[in-house]
Amino acid sequence: MLLTTLLIFLTSVLAGFLGSLTGLGGGVVVTPVLALLFHVKLRYAMGASLVSVIATSSGAASAYVREGYSNVRIGLFLEIATTMGAIGGAHLSAHLPTSVLSITLGVVLLYSAYSSTRSLPDEVDVSDSDPLARKLRLNGNFPENGQKKNYVVRRVKSGFAMMLSAGLVSGLLGIGSGALKVIAMDRIMRIPFKVSTSTSNFMIGVTAAASAGVYLRRGYVHPDVVMPVMLGVLLGSLIGARLLGGARIQSLRVLFAIVVGALALEMIYGGFTGRL
Repeated sequence: MLLTTLLIFLTSVLAGFLGSLTGLGGGVVVTPVLALLFHVKLRYAMGASLVSVIATSSGAASAYVREGYSNVRIGLFLEIATTMGAIGGAHLSAHLPTSVLSITLGVVLLYSAYSSTRSLPDEVDVSDSDPLARKLRLNGNFPENGQKKNYVVRRVKSGFAMMLSAGLVSGLLGIGSGALKVIAMDRIMRIPFKVSTSTSNFMIGVTAAASAGVYLRRGYVHPDVVMPVMLGVLLGSLIGARLLGGARIQSLRVLFAIVVGALALEMIYGGFTGRL
């Protein structure tokens, strides 16, 4: 039991590290790893993952806000959509068989792996801002090479709609749905990647907390699994937050795509064969 707990802890450190640097949340790695490597029942893995996502957000978000990467106004605005979706997804999860959840999770992970390698660059045209973004004062800046780099926000309504889907996926599959959050901000709203990553980390904790309460009430949050996962992910997320400023983003995306892609295929296979 002690060895298993230690291995779960070390794995969670890596998950938190990757989740923090990519903005996708440690839950994207934690859920399939617990189910596939440690044979934790899928719903309990999802419960532990949601709690770990809260830890990731708490650990990384404070550092990102302090360093000026996170856009708090964007995060709070988009959380309206993700929270509603998360609660609905958590209730829906209880009525679906685990094989369906496993296959769905695998497909979402595959898409996350694919999209993580195809994000837009940080250089954006600051002259074309969404009128709603200006009205809500969502445009901002972030530190880059010792200077403040301005950016504007586009297609606010489309990004808000995407966030509703992100919340639904988070509650349904027990992950932070950071993949869809980063896609919404990075590809739809055209926010620079480092801002998308840090703002996603700021948001995923609130989204996960909304659905974690449903999992807790149904008994899917087990302390023996949650504790090493939460502590490991928290440590990993703090390390990742400190390294984001000088990180090679493209290398991180390739690493993430390889890890999550392999886990996704295993989840799909396990769902079809009835192992999960």
